[in-house]
Amino acid sequence: MERHFEEELDKLKSRILKMGNLVADQIHNTMLALLTCDIALASQVILNDKIVDKLDVKIDKLCQRIFALQQPVATDLRMIMSSLKMNNDLERMGDHAVGIASKIDSISEYPEIVKELGMEELIRMTDIIVKDVMTILNSWNTTFVLDIFNQAGAIEDLSQKIADRILTEMGQKKEVIVVASSLMIVLTQIERIAGYSTNIAESIVFIVDGKMIKHKKPQSLFLDPDTEKGE
Repeated sequence: MERHFEEELDKLKSRILKMGNLVADQIHNTMLALLTCDIALASQVILNDKIVDKLDVKIDKLCQRIFALQQPVATDLRMIMSSLKMNNDLERMGDHAVGIASKIDSISEYPEIVKELGMEELIRMTDIIVKDVMTILNSWNTTFVLDIFNQAGAIEDLSQKIADRILTEMGQKKEVIVVASSLMIVLTQIERIAGYSTNIAESIVFIVDGKMIKHKKPQSLFLDPDTEKGE
């Protein structure tokens, strides 16, 4: 029975990692399609969402089966609980990738606007944070968790600056209202991808260290307990 339990946990870890890789590919392709206004690539992202959804269901069912047939405790329980949450976070990231991909058709009519607004840097930062999250998910090394939070903050700041530019510079140009609206939605979806990235980083810390770091300031994540009490 114990061996079967370990096999189920290994299967769960493998599927979460597979889910992460699928979603990372989805986001990478979406960012590339956004940068190049590649409608065909965006369409492929939308089609591939079915694969992500199927794996999402498989992971949920596996977690339910482990709970039903076993009585996990301590680290194993944290692993299963966090896997459910990470699976949901990854699925939502995949949904946002599809949401961005669905806007590329309208954005492709004004490809120069993407560069004029400084979207290239935001696209690069989004690709990097997702790749870094996958590194942590693969290694369970919490050393770079703080970097994820800092990257997410930088993405939010740059996204807001671009949004402000859209509102001030493009608000008076009626001919670009549609693409401006699409870009505002894209910015929101990118911010949410970054937010879910921090959620996954939190889950990894919970699995490895048993710490709940939700709602804490990034700078306080790795303070020793005595220092943290004195805040």
